[in-house]
Amino acid sequence: MSDNADRPRIDPRGLALLLVAVVGWGSNWAPLKLVLAEVPPFTVRTIGGLGGALLLALVVLATGQSLRVPRGLWPRLALFALLNITAWMGLVAVALLWLDASEAVVVTYTVPVWAALVAWPVLGEKPTPLRVAALVCGLGGVALVMLGRGFDVGLAKLPGVALCLIASVSFAFGTVLTKRRPLPMPAGAAVVWQLVLGNIPLALGALLLEQVTFSRISASAWGWMAYMAVLPLCLSYLAWFAALRRLPATVATQGSLIAPMVGIAGSALILGEPFGPRQAVAFGLTLLGVVLAVRG
Repeated sequence: MSDNADRPRIDPRGLALLLVAVVGWGSNWAPLKLVLAEVPPFTVRTIGGLGGALLLALVVLATGQSLRVPRGLWPRLALFALLNITAWMGLVAVALLWLDASEAVVVTYTVPVWAALVAWPVLGEKPTPLRVAALVCGLGGVALVMLGRGFDVGLAKLPGVALCLIASVSFAFGTVLTKRRPLPMPAGAAVVWQLVLGNIPLALGALLLEQVTFSRISASAWGWMAYMAVLPLCLSYLAWFAALRRLPATVATQGSLIAPMVGIAGSALILGEPFGPRQAVAFGLTLLGVVLAVRG
């Protein structure tokens, strides 16, 4: 038998779901940058997260599914929520107090590296030469876009870098553990409860640390927060966890490198940030990395 015959096939439905997830997450950067000018980070995350959870819960109930959590599953559900929601959304938002958005993206999208390292001993997904090449291409594309703007990490920025790294490692662990021990419940219900449980610490942070006058928030900011609740949080997380059921963890996290590329395109369209040959080459490198990951 040839190597191609022995290699497990990649589920096209998983790739389609992965694309929905990463495009949604990538489209979140420009709106988030706009909204943070008016609303503090924990409050933004709480409104979007709980709004997305409520919307998805209504969809789940409308389709006749149950939101019931099987007995004994709450501890694992809470752990996944802490890793996939609280750490990722909360720590990255706080890190932006020290870092520019471009600097935060460089650090946070090292997720595929950590996921590949964790997936080897936990899932037995040994990194193949093609997947190593995929990581190099994908991270090279991200670095080419972001480092070209200048990435000067001084002592004053170290707290932000540390928070982004913790967020990335947490999300990588959450991805691998979700793959290792999938939640035995409908995907929609699992995402609803992860969004709810994961946003409880963020809501407490907003109540204790932030002061917001909601009447002063503009209509456009409310509109962008509604958008973030629907696509980057509700639909993207639902698509992500559904994709994880069909794809190797390393392929899924490699595909997440498309997200910062989408973020750069959205920033160019919405915020008027530059998009030139360097960004175009980065897109090419990232897409090449995803192709190599799928083939590897």
